[in-house]
Amino acid sequence: NGVDYCCCVTDETYKNRIGSFYAPSSCLLDNSFIATQDRRNISNGFGEIMKLALVRSSDLFALLETHGAALVESRFAKTASVPDGVSDRIIDLSIQIMLEELGPNLWEKKLDRCVDYGHTFSKLLEMVPGADIMHGEAVNVDGFFCCIISYLRGYITIETVNRVFACMQSLSLPTNSVDLTSTLARQSCKDAIEHRHGEQRIPLITDIGESICVSDISPEELDRALEMMKKFDHKM
Repeated sequence: NGVDYCCCVTDETYKNRIGSFYAPSSCLLDNSFIATQDRRNISNGFGEIMKLALVRSSDLFALLETHGAALVESRFAKTASVPDGVSDRIIDLSIQIMLEELGPNLWEKKLDRCVDYGHTFSKLLEMVPGADIMHGEAVNVDGFFCCIISYLRGYITIETVNRVFACMQSLSLPTNSVDLTSTLARQSCKDAIEHRHGEQRIPLITDIGESICVSDISPEELDRALEMMKKFDHKM
């Protein structure tokens, strides 16, 4: 799970619903491991990096926008198409952001967390029986859906939505799912209230690299966002 402090297991019904907080004394990250993964797993990993870029770092987003597609193809290996140091910079920035967000809040006493971006609707998407979707892919679908909600609220422009969509597509990340229905979206909001101490606390971006948490997304708002999702040429 990279830089994290959550230990989770899956029971017969739910994924990652049983667990504990256990901060490691150290964390070993071996970048050479990335090259052993297939293309889909590389893209899947970019789902969490994209999340961090959207809520915390326009610089990280710009790196993904410019070099992400080439890094998917090269599996983060150095190539002529990617300047030296770019892959390390992306990893270092991602680690730095996670440490800054998680370190001061290890026991999650503060529940308005930008790092929960992409983790409201994705949870139930991953639990759909027979669904062929990986964690980072589900997080990205959730993330783009939340971009649409941000746009409909007037937080971001359509140009920003299109820019995010293009970057996600360049990383070969899914931006929609047949399982993202009105029923699932509404249940996800109820689930968020149950697990976030009585409020939705759903992170939404107000610009690339900036975010807020909201707790007043209505069922009608979800349906409008789902309808707008249909206007994009999703590659699933």
